[in-house]
Amino acid sequence: MTGGARAPARAAGRRTQALPSATVSESDGVRYLHLGTPWVQGAMRIADPDRLELEYVQRMMAWLLLRPVEVLHRGHAVQLGLGAGSITRFCVRGLRLRTTAVELNPSVIAACRAWFRLPADSARLQVLQMDAAAFAADPQRRASVDVLCVDLYDHEAASPVLDSSAFYRDCQALLAPGGALSVNLFGHRSSFERSAARIASAFGIDRVWSLKPTKEGNTVVLALKSDTLAPRAELVARAENIETRFALPAGKWLRMLRPWSGSPNESVPHPSRA
Repeated sequence: MTGGARAPARAAGRRTQALPSATVSESDGVRYLHLGTPWVQGAMRIADPDRLELEYVQRMMAWLLLRPVEVLHRGHAVQLGLGAGSITRFCVRGLRLRTTAVELNPSVIAACRAWFRLPADSARLQVLQMDAAAFAADPQRRASVDVLCVDLYDHEAASPVLDSSAFYRDCQALLAPGGALSVNLFGHRSSFERSAARIASAFGIDRVWSLKPTKEGNTVVLALKSDTLAPRAELVARAENIETRFALPAGKWLRMLRPWSGSPNESVPHPSRA
């Protein structure tokens, strides 16, 4: 394994070229998914497959802070980009949510079934081989999703495969009122600012937050549809609940959570004026 756990990627965007085959490596008790390059698409600790191994993947679950405790086990969770299936396994087994994972590359789905303990489809889980853009744009799915995790990078991990203002508007439309979004952004600061501005244009600048970048350069952006952030005391209580029930560092997330105020060079319209 030459790439370490540096850069995540998900191949679930538009089909613009032949899709690379998924490959697998192992190191120090961790199994890694690749797409023919050293870049890591996902990881699973073999002895503890339901653990969220990569730090950025753990931070993708910071949407838990945005949702009231009483609704954590209710609703519909969707992942655009399957990777090694870590978030999907956690939503199905840990949170016991009805879950849909969308992945364009059939070899990624096959690898997850064979090597990464992805459960079989059931009443609780559906894995769809399709374009994430088509899924998000489907008017029949509007307001049907309570939690949406977006992690869409190809084998080169240079920039998100889907990153337009129109795509993020479709993501906002997918969410039910009070629904939460988490997006992994990887790369240069200028690229992050552009992507975050597009997310804010879809959700409203007062409903977008970000965590600090990981040491590998992954920044998780969170957004809420129609709701604002809960009072600090409530967020602290939620963080304590998450840490107790799921052994995730939610207190650390809360300390690094910041509203996204926008770059001075970006113009971010409100959704009603977009």
